[in-house]
Amino acid sequence: MSVEQEFDSNFRYVMVAARRARQLQNGSQPLVDSRSRKACKVAQDEIAAGKVGYVKADTPVIKPEIAAPEIPKFVSV
Repeated sequence: MSVEQEFDSNFRYVMVAARRARQLQNGSQPLVDSRSRKACKVAQDEIAAGKVGYVKADTPVIKPEIAAPEIPKFVSV
């Protein structure tokens, strides 16, 4: 795993900005000076300055299989 700075999709950019905005709302200190006081704009400014990155997993996450109860089989007579 490595820290990525460039975004491969707009969706990933929005997810990283939203997570950082949530951290700012919960009391984290801003990493850059921003003209805005809104957490979402401050998060975007931090990303633009290259202060916020993300970790992209090398392998996809596979959900473990859950054992299902046995399904009764009906027998025709």
